[in-house]
Amino acid sequence: MLSNIIRAIITMIAMIGGFSAAYFLTNLQIINLPYVYPQSQYTIIVLTGLAIGLIGFLLSPWLIYRTTLTISWFESKLQKTPTQDIIGGVIGLIVGLVIAVLLGSSFSRIPFIGDYLPIIASLVFGYLGMSVGVKKKEEVLSFFTFIPKLGSKEKSVRTAERQKYKVLDTSVIIDGRIADICKTGFLEGVLIIPGFVLEELRHIADSSDVLKRNRGRRGLDILNLIRKDMEIPVQIYEKDYDDIAEVDSKLVRLAQELTGRIITNDYNLNKVAELQGVPVLNINELANALKPVVLPGEEMVVQVIKDGKESGQGIGYLDDGTMIVVDGGKKYIGQTIGVLVTSVLQTAAGRMIFAKPKGHEKKSAASSQDMSEVNAIV
Repeated sequence: MLSNIIRAIITMIAMIGGFSAAYFLTNLQIINLPYVYPQSQYTIIVLTGLAIGLIGFLLSPWLIYRTTLTISWFESKLQKTPTQDIIGGVIGLIVGLVIAVLLGSSFSRIPFIGDYLPIIASLVFGYLGMSVGVKKKEEVLSFFTFIPKLGSKEKSVRTAERQKYKVLDTSVIIDGRIADICKTGFLEGVLIIPGFVLEELRHIADSSDVLKRNRGRRGLDILNLIRKDMEIPVQIYEKDYDDIAEVDSKLVRLAQELTGRIITNDYNLNKVAELQGVPVLNINELANALKPVVLPGEEMVVQVIKDGKESGQGIGYLDDGTMIVVDGGKKYIGQTIGVLVTSVLQTAAGRMIFAKPKGHEKKSAASSQDMSEVNAIV
């Protein structure tokens, strides 16, 4: 239905154009008409209009198809173009056109070229302004951030703070704790979700492996939760880097371009990003920092659930997932006992607490006293 309406419009435009062209040409007497037949002018105008209208009617499907392809191509390019590039290009184009208008009006009275100079100036300066605006987008946008809004310096500072970008990694999205962190309000700035990360999540969600498929779908659910229910701004960044194969390297490049930070729980990505000077917010490090501090000599209650690697050891866990290695706790498997902390080991993977059953030290002290008494008697 819509295509038929567009086809009728194209036919009408072509017909009207044919009428206008024929009328213009006959009035200029480019087409010599015998004066004995004045009605011939109207005949030529009508026939020319109908002929061009018929041509427009026949060519309209091709025109509609080519126009649709052009619009789709242009739309796909705009979707892949970063928002910063679009804003910088538009600002540069406006500045270039303003300069072209000023120059064109100044030189419009020059003979011969005065009529065409504004058109040429608009094309040249418009292109130059758009090109410079895209290449200098960071400087252009930073200039506007320094303009005080409503005369309030404090408000401009808050605006600059909100423009800090946080680039999300695939692993931290699947992990899910980022949604809880966003809910608390401790995370500021704009969350950047790269397009290649979304593509990787989609591939994981379409995997034939059940575990991978569930992880991918969980990551997509977390993203939908963040975008819909959280107050923190979220931006989809469609720019891709075809010259880079690995997603981690793309994340580092993107963070460098945006002067932002990477949020991840991947240990290897953390180290690579730090080597290249990109700040990293590691969720695991945050979780370890929030765990309660335990000092040697403190008492706690733990349930021993399995044996450890060394002989006689038992393993238990706190509510936050911290592993407790109980020396001599193998015989207490399945029981909840009181333990005494002997040492705490902090590793890259987390915190590990070493302890021994409460009362064990009293027995050891009594045994040492008995041995000293025996030695004294001997």
